[in-house]
Amino acid sequence: MTYRQIKWLILIVPSLTIGIWEFVRHEFHIPYLSMELGNILAPFIVLGATLAISLPLFRMLEHSQRQLQAARELQSTLEERERIARELHDGIAQSLFLLAVKADRLESGDGSAAESIRQIVHRVNDYVRQAIASLRFAPATQSLPWTEMLHRLFAEAGDAGLDVQVDWRLPEATLSVREKVELYACLREALANVQKHADARAAFVRSEATDGGWTCSVADDGRGPDAANEAATGDGRGRYGLSIVRERAAAMGWRFALEREAERTIFTIWKE
Repeated sequence: MTYRQIKWLILIVPSLTIGIWEFVRHEFHIPYLSMELGNILAPFIVLGATLAISLPLFRMLEHSQRQLQAARELQSTLEERERIARELHDGIAQSLFLLAVKADRLESGDGSAAESIRQIVHRVNDYVRQAIASLRFAPATQSLPWTEMLHRLFAEAGDAGLDVQVDWRLPEATLSVREKVELYACLREALANVQKHADARAAFVRSEATDGGWTCSVADDGRGPDAANEAATGDGRGRYGLSIVRERAAAMGWRFALEREAERTIFTIWKE
């Protein structure tokens, strides 16, 4: 029995009981019961029928409520786990990848790599502290240094050996605070995929405002998404970042596409 049916039955039982009692009394008991006695018995009959029928319905309703609460708690737990996975993937995992690139350069004799490794280790430490703090306290909404974050993101990709060419024409005022956070995370994932899986030499970042919306794309001269997926780990973890991007875009009401055109892989997010 559904939750709605239980509620309707609880509401209907008293009225249905008094209606049946009045019908039976007038049709069959008038010669045997006086009007006064019938009126006295009516509330007791309604109470007895209500207790007999409604109490099991109340127990069913409470059981449904407990199941619903358990489902909500499970959903909340799954959403929190997904949020933590995103934070780990977007922050710590990307920095560790960059750290590995720097370590390779250090082994090849690049002396400047040591200072970069030290900075990245401090950055990972900051990510871990922020993740711990976000689990203890409610996140605060505040303005982000958007332009600085973008420049740093593109510079980090360049430090990892990727030639990043940027044509950024999207005004900061076009985006809300949440849109800045989500778009930044999507761009970071796009550039990380180019570095890790595409075997590309260059990436081309472009954005512009459109009529009532905007579009942002990251193109690369690598081997394409199919070959990149084959080069990723066999358990499917290489596609996890793109699935997160799709979920982010869907949650924001954006559109997302990954296409191969003119020997380039083009990662595009746009708001209509």
